[in-house]
Amino acid sequence: MIEVSSESAVPPRSAAALAAALIDVRGYTKSVYAHLDATQRSFPRAPGVNPPAWEQGHIGWFQEFWCRRYAPDDPAAARTPSRLATADAWWNSSTVPHGTRWSLPLPDAAGIDAWLDVTLADTLDALAHSRDGERYFFELALYHEDMHVEALLMTLQTLALPLPPGYPAVAATRDAVATDPGDIQFAGGPMQLGAARDTAARRFVFDNEKWTHVVDVAPFAMAAACVTNAQFAAFVAAGGYTRREWWKPAGWAWRTASGAMHPTYWRATAGGWEARRFAQWLPLDPAQPVLHVNAFEAEAWCHYAERRLPTEAEWEFAARHASLHTTGVLDHVRSTPAAAADGGGMVHLLGNVWEWTASTFMPFPGFVADPYAEYSAPWFGDHRVLRGGSFATRSRLVHPGFRNFYTPERADPFAGFRTCALQHEMLKS
Repeated sequence: MIEVSSESAVPPRSAAALAAALIDVRGYTKSVYAHLDATQRSFPRAPGVNPPAWEQGHIGWFQEFWCRRYAPDDPAAARTPSRLATADAWWNSSTVPHGTRWSLPLPDAAGIDAWLDVTLADTLDALAHSRDGERYFFELALYHEDMHVEALLMTLQTLALPLPPGYPAVAATRDAVATDPGDIQFAGGPMQLGAARDTAARRFVFDNEKWTHVVDVAPFAMAAACVTNAQFAAFVAAGGYTRREWWKPAGWAWRTASGAMHPTYWRATAGGWEARRFAQWLPLDPAQPVLHVNAFEAEAWCHYAERRLPTEAEWEFAARHASLHTTGVLDHVRSTPAAAADGGGMVHLLGNVWEWTASTFMPFPGFVADPYAEYSAPWFGDHRVLRGGSFATRSRLVHPGFRNFYTPERADPFAGFRTCALQHEMLKS
């Protein structure tokens, strides 16, 4: 059992440490799709999916743009050109619509690898000549690539493609028994939400974390563990996808349009439920946290169970004040059973599954976009905040204050949820 502060993830800051991290993540970027044959690399046009040559090429483009080409006082017309004349027309996500990315004359797999190599070499050269305090964009490129590697893994899951050789096997724990560890009570009170201004001296701060402000958190009780497959299966068995009274209007509209009757990657068999993990169908492990459910499904389960999703402030309050049982190392592809917590701690708030909250993704007071203005600002208002990181998230990226965000109908992230007691239930406890 360890105490985890909001600054628990201390990222690389020196040139040498950043260089090692950039080399490390580029190896992941090149490896995630390297095992796929030509047929498997022909991705369909689908929401949440990008063609392999587009997404991997975009990673190299982003790094080159911010680490070699960008200067805040240079007009775009005078900016250093890319080493590849067509790079901006192909891989600038701000100007290349999602639907057109399949029709671009992109390089083949070998050409993409060459592009990734040359952009990394340029970045490492620029990094070697940088000084302390001048490495913001190298860190930005590192974390951008970390996020995209998780997105590449999400695509493998979406398209039922296998993990690359050498990644940990995704095994079912058939004899696991889920034990509900109950709730942890929190007294609440004033809380500093967001990063303090001196935080940037210790770790990278995204613009949507800026800056700290006081919020009042009422007393609350949060589940020590995420909702498990067994608990969610009981909701399905109770007619959860046909009982309109358990769904909010937007959620019911999604359920009706999608025709969903169970989580996306579940199927019923004679022997019970199975869940697909990448290319494998496995018996549903009752003790694992439910995975690949969207915010609407999470809210419907809450109504069924007379619970609610936590706000992002409550989630962070718990992460700062509870004793946490973590997965240890996040840099692998394996989730952990939501077993009972010894000693009354919170189980796996960090690095198991992303956790949906009730909070709409909104700017903090006084928000000002950072140079990469498209990171946060376009998504305020219609996305939902997730917290905690998944088993596919790099550990250097995650800390209790990190804000992830997706639209509420998305079930492709490695996301589940934990819940809070309703006020009247707290009063009875």
